[in-house]
Amino acid sequence: MIPDLSLMTSDIVRYPLIIAVLIGLTAPVVGTFLVQKRLSLLGDGLGHVALTGVALGWLVGAWTTVSPMDAFAIPGALLASIVGALAIEYVREVGHTSRDVALAILFYGGIAGGVVIIQLAGGTSQNLMGYLFGSLSTVTRSDLWIALVLAAVVMVIGVGMTGLLSAVTTDEEFARASGLPVRLVNVLIAVIAALTVTLAMRIVGALMVSALMIVPVAAAQTMVVGFRRTMRTAMLIAVVCAVVGLTVTVYVDLPPGGVIVLLTIGVYAVGLIVRGIVESARRLRTR
Repeated sequence: MIPDLSLMTSDIVRYPLIIAVLIGLTAPVVGTFLVQKRLSLLGDGLGHVALTGVALGWLVGAWTTVSPMDAFAIPGALLASIVGALAIEYVREVGHTSRDVALAILFYGGIAGGVVIIQLAGGTSQNLMGYLFGSLSTVTRSDLWIALVLAAVVMVIGVGMTGLLSAVTTDEEFARASGLPVRLVNVLIAVIAALTVTLAMRIVGALMVSALMIVPVAAAQTMVVGFRRTMRTAMLIAVVCAVVGLTVTVYVDLPPGGVIVLLTIGVYAVGLIVRGIVESARRLRTR
């Protein structure tokens, strides 16, 4: 059976496809800094907190009788993610709780808050499934405009300030001793991570977005050396996997987030195998 190529030009696919490209460009930018900071699980924590924001958006929609009820879901997720990101940095700077414990609290509190609040809004946990694992059918033109704005902010900060951000994430103590604004940089990284989670939630899903931040970076590290080269290669990997994965789910009834993440893991696995073969061949030549 020949696939219906006209589907790729319809709004129901075109909007998610553009957002997928934006996710592929932005997620590895943030992920590169998170890997350097050894904070790979931050995206997971923020994804869980974003679910509470989605549920709060539903609750506001129910109170104000706005149709559709999830009209405030994305703004709610954005607000909750930013607050969660800032809370993590506050706990790390002045609190007595370790970062791991703070992330665990975000994990459990976020998912629990989402389930409870969505019930208060008159919905069920099924209403969160599209936000958990991604969905094509829920993407609208307004989501596209929000994604464009969020992606622009992430790229301006993440790419435009790469030198400063990489200096702090590589050696925070040395950066502080050098007089760099370490606290501000940490806040900026946390905030752009929150923006990326909100951007990717509709397509990749809150539970999968952290993988798209981290796995392409890990895959790029098997292929190239250097901070900027790793970031650029990770962006290329993520864009290709996001577009291919989304295209597959247009014709096969599968969750887009899961397919995209599996593709990035496949690239990582191939990168490891190829690097192992190359290193083995190099050792044999030296003998």
